[in-house]
Amino acid sequence: MRALRSQIAITPALSSALVGAAHLWSTTAAQADPGFSVYGTPGLIEMPTAEVMDDGQLAFTFSQFADTSKTTLFFQFLPYVYGAFRYSVIDNFVGGTSANYDRSFDLHIQLAEERGLRPAIAVGLRDFLGTGIYSSEYLVATKSITPNFSATAGIGWGRLGSRNEFSNPLGVLADRFDTRPPIDVGQGGEVNTNVWFRGDAAFFGGLNWNVTDQLSLALEYSSDNYETERARGAGTLDSPINFGAKYRFQSGWSLAGYVNGGETFGAQLSFDLNPKRPNFNAGAEGEGPALAPRLPLAATSWNIPLGKRAPGQEMDLETALRAQGIQLDGVRQEGDTVFLEIENRQWLKQAQTVGRAARVLARMTPETVRTFVIILRKKGVPITSVNLKRRDLYELENDLDGAWRSYTRAVIEDAPAGPALAPIPAGRQFEYSFSPYFRFSFFDPDEPLRYEFGPQLNLSYRPIEGLTFSTNLRYPLYSTIDDATRTSDSVLPRVRTDTVLYSQQSDFEINTLTAEYLFRPSEDLFGRVTAGYLETMYAGLSGELLWAPTASRLALGVELNYARKRDFDGLLGLQSYDVVTGHASAYYDFGNDFYGQVDAGRYLAGDWGATFTLKREFNSGIRVGGFFTLTDVPFSEFGEGSFDKGITFEIPLSWVTGQPSANRFGTTIRPITRDGGARLDVSTRLYEFIRDSRAEELKDGWGRFYR
Repeated sequence: MRALRSQIAITPALSSALVGAAHLWSTTAAQADPGFSVYGTPGLIEMPTAEVMDDGQLAFTFSQFADTSKTTLFFQFLPYVYGAFRYSVIDNFVGGTSANYDRSFDLHIQLAEERGLRPAIAVGLRDFLGTGIYSSEYLVATKSITPNFSATAGIGWGRLGSRNEFSNPLGVLADRFDTRPPIDVGQGGEVNTNVWFRGDAAFFGGLNWNVTDQLSLALEYSSDNYETERARGAGTLDSPINFGAKYRFQSGWSLAGYVNGGETFGAQLSFDLNPKRPNFNAGAEGEGPALAPRLPLAATSWNIPLGKRAPGQEMDLETALRAQGIQLDGVRQEGDTVFLEIENRQWLKQAQTVGRAARVLARMTPETVRTFVIILRKKGVPITSVNLKRRDLYELENDLDGAWRSYTRAVIEDAPAGPALAPIPAGRQFEYSFSPYFRFSFFDPDEPLRYEFGPQLNLSYRPIEGLTFSTNLRYPLYSTIDDATRTSDSVLPRVRTDTVLYSQQSDFEINTLTAEYLFRPSEDLFGRVTAGYLETMYAGLSGELLWAPTASRLALGVELNYARKRDFDGLLGLQSYDVVTGHASAYYDFGNDFYGQVDAGRYLAGDWGATFTLKREFNSGIRVGGFFTLTDVPFSEFGEGSFDKGITFEIPLSWVTGQPSANRFGTTIRPITRDGGARLDVSTRLYEFIRDSRAEELKDGWGRFYR
């Protein structure tokens, strides 16, 4: 090496070329879209690469190869970590006739990003939480040779260590790495840590060429010998060489075709989006209210007590706020300060509500008013107050960093409790809405996706602040859930596994029928009492108390419920099963879009345990989360899946309509629904109810203050 180095002359030209090449290599990984493998994660065809997607990327992929289809949900939940949930249907799996329906999870961690001469390096687990059909681990490196050409090489274990395998190099660390024990599937759904990186290993690798911005070609050497397929006589792939082509459309859709082993064809369709990028034109929001000129009416009417103003004067403020998607609940003046109580009706971020309300006040109040205290309320409950100086609005309006600087000058505090049992204006007591509804049932072995849809009517009556009588009525027009024939095999009380009966035996459904009272017992405390038909399956009584200082990242709550099971026809009848449930909860905002909660207590089947939840909310309003529940029910009694777990998605309505809206819609995907760890589904749980008005959320959304 010393002689070789002495023969290399580092000229200025060569130095510049090396620096340029290093810079090119360091940026290529960020520029190139790695695309998805048939497993629905970044990769070549079957083999993984060390690449990752953009932070926050969400993707849905469907692939079909021979007698196997894979449907995968992918989420890049940190810049260097992604996870995936996969649902595979393998035809003729048992005895050459019966299909296998397999659920599995993947985890991939990028240990080092590509930089200079260093490749990207990653470690991953495939099917680490499931039955183990695809169980494998890998260590992989990916390097860009040119801006459009990259190479990947790695070593795999498990399924990825089954072709041209060799003794595990990790055996030098401990003898236990030399052998890979068979996976004890049991009820499935358990983390198989005892097999990780154990047994024989094998090399894999491949090349990827981005022919254009949209077309790419891939060639790989696969280390998967399809041992599971060989064992059941489903055919083999004699060649380890696979190749394929991928085409990416402008809309986020991608189509891929590939040939495995030189003889078997496959295809894949994928769709991806990034929640960090808004999906609608901000211009659809309309311009916010101008700060100037001030309205002449303000100077002549503002000091008149609210109850003594002429109807036209009082309505001007209410009308101006309504035009901004804001409901006026109350207003008063004390010296040079105006207190404004409002409810957001249109905006996804409360900071935008505050900004628009402040500008309306600036137009409609005389210059003697110097301070605005804007109190954010929901269903009549005061949550947070924001104190703004009038002069700051004008001074920072055209400042390039005005939104952030206005936040640093604002004072955000817990809102003072309003007058108890304040009457509601007659015109706002009654509300209704008419819309379609959709209900989904996932992963029935006979039909992976079942659904129901029809019209629904929402009615609510609020006679006094905090008290709401409401109902949700549904009429199913079409349902495939009705076609389900499998019956529950649960040994626990059937608190969720007979949910299909509520679709089969109901032609008209009273989904909910409740009386709900929200209140503020004291500073930093929120309360809720709900009684009636609480959800599709249960009626009863629910009470909750939440301690949540607005400036604290921590919140603590307790909930106690009495629940009785409803008749299957979805009307007013009740069954004999009843239970007392309750939880103590801790909530924490970790910052950087993440927040989590732990709920410990008693569940619907009478089991005791805890649920752990972590969510990420993007500035676009999209929320993605995951949860798992462990209780005193043994895995063998819980049944298939071993314990309750799932993924949650919530998407702003504005992503669908292209118009601003404060509403979201979402779903929860469980690999399987069982009776252990099942919780009562009560609306208006307090933490989510107040969260968007808390100080940390206002801070995260303050970039919309002047929008």
